[in-house]
Amino acid sequence: METAYIKTPLGITKIIGDENGISVISVADEGEISKIIPAVLQEAVNQLNDYFKGKRTDFDFALNPKGTEFQQKVWKGLLEIPFGKTCSYMDLSKKLGDVKAIRAVASANGKNPLWIVVPCHRVIGTDGSLTGYAGGLWRKKWLLEHENPTTQQTLF
Repeated sequence: METAYIKTPLGITKIIGDENGISVISVADEGEISKIIPAVLQEAVNQLNDYFKGKRTDFDFALNPKGTEFQQKVWKGLLEIPFGKTCSYMDLSKKLGDVKAIRAVASANGKNPLWIVVPCHRVIGTDGSLTGYAGGLWRKKWLLEHENPTTQQTLF
């Protein structure tokens, strides 16, 4: 596994992956910005930089997150939330076929290892409120406004 640290508008981002794909993208509390980016991580770094510059709305590098079968199912569901849109935990639970699984869906959402790329930040409360976000609610708000600056600002 290779690791790189890059600077983003939301702080230092840690990226871990290998030839099978990227397994972790997270906000790092510490880490020195990488002077050299390993070749297997370069495309992810390029696409994340383009996202933050407003030049990219989706990602197409290989993903290889580690998680349970249920978590993988939830993360695939997150990938279907369009750029600039949001859905509630209830909506996501319904889409996955079990409205009673809302807490399990929320838990899997919180364990998403691929920050931004698997867009867990696009999941909000049923009442439209910002709800828990591992990277901090201020980052969630920033991401939603970055993806939809005209409508998201009025929601929060």
